[in-house]
Amino acid sequence: MQDYPPTPIEVYQLLVDKRFRLVGGASLGALRAMELEKFGMTGIGKVFELFKNGTTDADDEVAVTFYPTQYGENTKIEEKEVQSEAMIDIRYNLFLAHKKHVISERTKRIAAKVAKSTYFPYRSYSNIIEVTRTKFPDLSGELDSFSLYLVKNRQSLKEHDAIKVIKYIKSAYEGNTPT
Repeated sequence: MQDYPPTPIEVYQLLVDKRFRLVGGASLGALRAMELEKFGMTGIGKVFELFKNGTTDADDEVAVTFYPTQYGENTKIEEKEVQSEAMIDIRYNLFLAHKKHVISERTKRIAAKVAKSTYFPYRSYSNIIEVTRTKFPDLSGELDSFSLYLVKNRQSLKEHDAIKVIKYIKSAYEGNTPT
């Protein structure tokens, strides 16, 4: 089964129905919020800001793929696990690793280029590190360090922003956020 994200037109149709306030962030919601902000959609978080200021402009920056792990016990709800990494999160972790002197600027740049050139369903840290190591064997030590760094320090901008979206909605629901 393939799930397709809502198109800008589908989201816009909800915006014109004044019964709804739309908030987007973290992933494709951030992209839709950037596209539809002028129509009243609210964008939240760093991913939204990166789309809005033009630092990021491609859908594949937030795209990930999932594979089913199991079906719920007495339901038809399918549990899914992330199969690939979002490019925006890969860039973030490369940035953090460089900032903490785990990898050099060169390694950060090359690994990001390898990741970006990898079709998004196949973007995993192990794949990116392997391909980078094959093409640039002189970076093996730094790539090993980056791999170890990820075990305990891996972060997700998308996850941070999803939490911000939930907090924003909760605050709005409780009447603490301007409409």
